[in-house]
Amino acid sequence: MENFALLLIIISAFMHALWNLLVKQSRDKTVFIWWMFVSSWSLMVVTALATGWLPELDIKMALLCAAAAVCFVLYHWLGGYAYRAGDLSVTYPLAQTSMLYVPIWGVALLGEQLSSAGCCGIFLIAMGAYAVQLRRFTLSDILFPITQVCSRSVQAALLAGFIYSIGAVLDKTGVSYYPVFEFTFVLVFFMLLFMSINLLRPCYRGRVMAEWRHNPGLVLCSGPVMLASFLTFRFGLQLAPVSYAVPARQVSLLIGVAIGVIFLGETCGRIRFMATSIILLGVCFIRFG
Repeated sequence: MENFALLLIIISAFMHALWNLLVKQSRDKTVFIWWMFVSSWSLMVVTALATGWLPELDIKMALLCAAAAVCFVLYHWLGGYAYRAGDLSVTYPLAQTSMLYVPIWGVALLGEQLSSAGCCGIFLIAMGAYAVQLRRFTLSDILFPITQVCSRSVQAALLAGFIYSIGAVLDKTGVSYYPVFEFTFVLVFFMLLFMSINLLRPCYRGRVMAEWRHNPGLVLCSGPVMLASFLTFRFGLQLAPVSYAVPARQVSLLIGVAIGVIFLGETCGRIRFMATSIILLGVCFIRFG
């Protein structure tokens, strides 16, 4: 992976960890994420109007963006369900299994070629992402998430990882054929549209404006952060194989741990420190592989 591509993905990972920190500080998580998309897409609209740019109507791109948006929205919905219904230490590692599928799709569908060092890096990152939420490094704890496969929350987490991997391939295809800003503009529009349809349900009545009144500053700050995360990742994805880009972005876990320790006063146990170190080692293997 080229230095510039890796730099873009690391910046994206930092922004991703930062907008997750903003979500953590919000009151109504689902509604706040919707506001984040409103804020980020509004910035894109303002940028387009200021530069006189208008997206070209391309049916193929629209279908590609719509399909990718469905995958990413389902990933968030299934992941949210898994986290609510099950233990985070069980469901979170399993939701990261997209890293195991993405290289397969990259090689089989996109014709990507992976080096031995690159494959080793992907494996290390996957292991680190799996281990970051473990409570103990014992065989029973390591296998526990897998033994719960009959649980609905575990099944939702596994399905979330699989669906995300499909979305990642669609994402790579999109930025390979279309300008990054144009593709991201349409993609975010469809994601916002699908999330807006979800918020039309009666259970969200009154909650949208309540979240705005409670966190207007947080919403306005979130737009640039989310947009920077989207664009830097897709510019990096345009320059790097998706088989490497998606695992490398897991460096956001390391950044998230650092933010939690420095700004939120969270404790960084030996397991989390070791897991994030394994992720960093995996990223080094990908870079030099």
